[in-house]
Amino acid sequence: MAKEQRFERIYSQGTLTITEIWVDRETGVNYVFHTSGNAGGMTPLLDREGKPVISPIMNREM
Repeated sequence: MAKEQRFERIYSQGTLTITEIWVDRETGVNYVFHTSGNAGGMTPLLDREGKPVISPIMNREM
């Protein structure tokens, strides 16, 4: 049985300069990943109040 991946990419744009949004399936926290050339970084996606954006957790097996 294959283990399900913890992170899921839900948005992607660009080819050489790429911006993506990833969701942690265990916590629901959204992350922004940006890369350009050989450099890249990931950070939590924050709302206007500086709090992390959290998606509902779907298809979670207990």
